[in-house]
Amino acid sequence: MAAMERDTLFTDAGSVRSERVLYTPSPFARANLVHLQETGRLTATAEHTSRREKLQSFLCFVVRGGSGRLDYDNQTWPLHTGDVVFLDCRRPYAHSTGGAAGELWTLQWCHFYGPCVAAIYQKYCERGGRPVFHPADPERFAGLLSEIYDLAGADDYIRDMWLNEKLNTLLACLMAESWQPSPRQDQRRPARRDIAPVRAYVEEHCAEKLTLESVAEHFFLNKHYLARLFKEQYGVSVNGYLTQVRITRAKQMLRFTDKPIALIGAECGLDDANYFSRIFKKVEGVTPKQYRDLW
Repeated sequence: MAAMERDTLFTDAGSVRSERVLYTPSPFARANLVHLQETGRLTATAEHTSRREKLQSFLCFVVRGGSGRLDYDNQTWPLHTGDVVFLDCRRPYAHSTGGAAGELWTLQWCHFYGPCVAAIYQKYCERGGRPVFHPADPERFAGLLSEIYDLAGADDYIRDMWLNEKLNTLLACLMAESWQPSPRQDQRRPARRDIAPVRAYVEEHCAEKLTLESVAEHFFLNKHYLARLFKEQYGVSVNGYLTQVRITRAKQMLRFTDKPIALIGAECGLDDANYFSRIFKKVEGVTPKQYRDLW
């Protein structure tokens, strides 16, 4: 499925020692999958700075040892052992080894791209994700990057599919970190309130006449504050999540009961049959009756 430069490139350029794989995905992978562009490991032997911009690529790297800094989005971020970086290489950026302590670093990285990655990165930023964070388990990210590196050199005719799987796992791990960056990186920001009980309440009471205002009032919260927190944590508005819960419950009843469609709508909090049908079709692409017949 892919043509690639199989030989690992070893370089000793005076300021770094590195080993990397430059990867050329197949046309199919380039058009349809999250695909690898480059992956590798380096150890700095002298202070140096790498600058890039306008690359059609996204970069993730882990600082395995030492320290340095990242300049990105008009900010400077100190980097230390265990930190993870995730950034959009279409924007200007620079990373430099030799932080305040003068330590030279060791990095693991991969460059990747795909039809959906820009939208995922935008969602990552909307949820509060930062270019630099310190995960509780840096080894999880380092392990994924090692697996990607090994796969890039594997002799497997569906290598692009395996790389797509690992890169999507990497994106999922990055997204999981997005709404609660490291306290070390964000000491001035107050801790965010856990709103899992709000989600549970919406699920339990979805058949009732819920609104953002009524949910916020139940939890003694400002509705605007609740709306922002809920979307940051779950990636969807309170009303959007309520609709998802109602449609999921309706699908269960359409498939596994003989209840009339109007009654199903009412039991899901959508009393008006026409409105229920319209909302259901907007979400599923078919009417409740068509959905029942298809399944």
